[in-house]
Amino acid sequence: MFKIKIAITFFLLLLLINSNRLSGQNNHAKLWYDHPANASVKDTLDGWINDPEWLKALPVGNGFIGAMVFGDVNRERLQLNEKSLWSGSNDDNDNPEASKYLGQIRQLLFEGKYKEATALTNKTQVCKGVGSGSGNGAAVPYGCYQTLGDLWLDFNTKSAYSNYYRALDLINGIALTKYRQNNIEFTREVFASNPDKALVIRLTADKANAISFALSVNRPEKFTTIAGNNRLVMSGTLTNGKGGDGMKYKLYAVPVINGGSIKQDGNKLIVSKANAVTIIVTAATNYRLHYPDYVNNNFEGELNAITNKAVSTPYNTLKENHVKDFSSFMKRSSLQLAGSSTENLPTNKLLEENLHTNNESSLYSLYYQFGRYVLLSSSREGSLPANLQGIWANKIQTPWNGDYHTDINVQMNYWPSEVTNLSECDMQLIDLIESLVTPGTKTASVQYNMHGWCIHPITNVWGYTAPGEDPSWGLHVGATAWMCQHLWEHYAFTSDTAYLRRVYPILQKACLFYFDWLVKDPSSGKLVSGPASSPENSFVAPDGSIASISMGPSHDQEVIRDLFNNTLQAAQVLNINSSDDFVHQLQQTNNELAMPGIGKDGRLMEWAQEFKEVEPHHRHTSHLFALYPGDEITLDKTPALAEAAKKSLEARGDDGTGWSLAWKINFWARLHDGDHALKLLNRLLKPVHVAGVAMNNAGGTYNNLFCAHPPFQLDGNFGAAAGIAEMLLQSHENFIELLPALPASWKDGSINGLCARGGFVIDMQWKNGKLVQATLFSKNDSLCTIKYGAKKATLKTKAGAQYNLIDLIQ
Repeated sequence: MFKIKIAITFFLLLLLINSNRLSGQNNHAKLWYDHPANASVKDTLDGWINDPEWLKALPVGNGFIGAMVFGDVNRERLQLNEKSLWSGSNDDNDNPEASKYLGQIRQLLFEGKYKEATALTNKTQVCKGVGSGSGNGAAVPYGCYQTLGDLWLDFNTKSAYSNYYRALDLINGIALTKYRQNNIEFTREVFASNPDKALVIRLTADKANAISFALSVNRPEKFTTIAGNNRLVMSGTLTNGKGGDGMKYKLYAVPVINGGSIKQDGNKLIVSKANAVTIIVTAATNYRLHYPDYVNNNFEGELNAITNKAVSTPYNTLKENHVKDFSSFMKRSSLQLAGSSTENLPTNKLLEENLHTNNESSLYSLYYQFGRYVLLSSSREGSLPANLQGIWANKIQTPWNGDYHTDINVQMNYWPSEVTNLSECDMQLIDLIESLVTPGTKTASVQYNMHGWCIHPITNVWGYTAPGEDPSWGLHVGATAWMCQHLWEHYAFTSDTAYLRRVYPILQKACLFYFDWLVKDPSSGKLVSGPASSPENSFVAPDGSIASISMGPSHDQEVIRDLFNNTLQAAQVLNINSSDDFVHQLQQTNNELAMPGIGKDGRLMEWAQEFKEVEPHHRHTSHLFALYPGDEITLDKTPALAEAAKKSLEARGDDGTGWSLAWKINFWARLHDGDHALKLLNRLLKPVHVAGVAMNNAGGTYNNLFCAHPPFQLDGNFGAAAGIAEMLLQSHENFIELLPALPASWKDGSINGLCARGGFVIDMQWKNGKLVQATLFSKNDSLCTIKYGAKKATLKTKAGAQYNLIDLIQ
């Protein structure tokens, strides 16, 4: 009994500490506009997007269902997504002929015969079949993430309206539309509830019997909509890419009315003279993440149960469930920066203002919270991870199939998960990685005749692990190691040893692949990866040919080193003896691994030799992985390499696509140059609706804060949120550094709820650029070293305790 009382007291103490830590929330965490998404606003959007209004709509999501809310007065549109809705099917893409030519290609590369090596690589080191369809896979087995369709509310009016207001509250996850029409004030609330697994639309008015509309749902192809029993049912079957049926899906839209009436009109429902209406939208597919059988035969029964429960739940309870759940995550962290005089501007105008001032502090706070918002909305327990577009896609052929690109993009999606206090979101990526081990083992065996498991630069929901169709981008053998970094990082932040035991075999099998893959460079005697590319970049080879394939590109060497180091640390944590055969081989292989050098121009070398770049300002900066998100290059530990990385960044320049700009924010933060990081953040926040973008002059930000790659990709949003956190807190070395890259213009501010490796949560406040308050909450019993400026201090922490850091570091 005494132990139980202690446990209860400790639990209550934790709740009190956390409630105190979360009390000072940002009151400006809202996107808002004074016009609907489809209002006539002058735009010069890139040609990739033929639905520009969609990039003004507001996103809601619960990890399973997503919607883009347009807020039109007369005919509301909600574009819908179901996270698992993919065309295509499981397919055999492993090429059994590839391994026969590896030795010959490597010999040619070592001999400097790049033209011949490139030709042979292009011919042999590719997937079997059509692969991803060159990024257009909707009709081939690779498949494509697709729109679920559109829900329409036609109010059958064209009357003038006034007092229009459209907003998205990032803390409670509710999209709000309000306006006055025909002397009636109308209000709509839309949210995607994770507890109830439903999209909820609430319509109210300040006058009785004022709500009338026609409800319909459709999609561009492969659908049937039936109206009956006061509900709409849309269902269909996508193509499997092989001439047959693929994934099945089903959607319910059920209006629950207060007053008024409902009647059927063909495949529509007509709601007349209601006082209030709650529309419940639920959807599911017959997909499950279970290689090689991806079919859930009970999906309709599960959907029926979810739908019936949500429909029978009062609206206030649905809303309460949602807000309690969603805000509990969003309130964990907030950023507030002083000095903005434009915080009350509509979001589109705030973007425009920042284009001129480059110092709208309220926009930076909003963008940080928006990055957390879209991650939470598109990655929840049991769902698939966030893809290239998170969860929101408006096409049948989504750009680049809306898949998982593993040469930077899906990794960047999850950079903010741990540091910005959304650790639970990370598990969806970890589940996907775990699901790829079995097909990746087959790829390693069939494609390369090697042990372990591997993946390449693209994967999908069907377990695709083979190379792409073109080695210049598709032969990214470093993808396995890079993805495995997330397995380690989740442990690094949580210290969860039970979790580490779960993923250790995955790390081990990835190492086994590289044991077989690495070969000795005859010149240096070191182990190198190859044939391999520095993702998507190319060079002028000594024989005059344009090439992308070489031996030992820096990126591969760095990510493999990262994997080896992390696996060795994991073995140590799990008390696996260093005499263990695997650990012994891992240590020996790691010691023999070649690492990047510094070129004659002072830059960190991208390739093992100093090749001339074809595109000096190329968007990829993969050879700087060891600076971020890796930790091999640091200002403290390797100052010469850090300076070389800085010179590489300077040579690359400050332009880039959306995700490229986000990556550079993190690089400059790691180099403790907050002003340069802010410069890149402002470049990323360039409003597309004012300036316009095209692929050749890189990205910016759309009206609704979605990142313009272009076209739209969410990785830039995620990467920039992580970059803002990295400017304020770093923990990748053996200490936690406070305000390591604070921009000079961010003189006064506060950040709550940032997480550090080791299981720590940090709150900070600063004035005139100097730290005035700092507290640390510890989740474990452990030592912790804090650094601020030139000062360091170490304290021994207890789980559940909070510490004032100011006295330690002043």
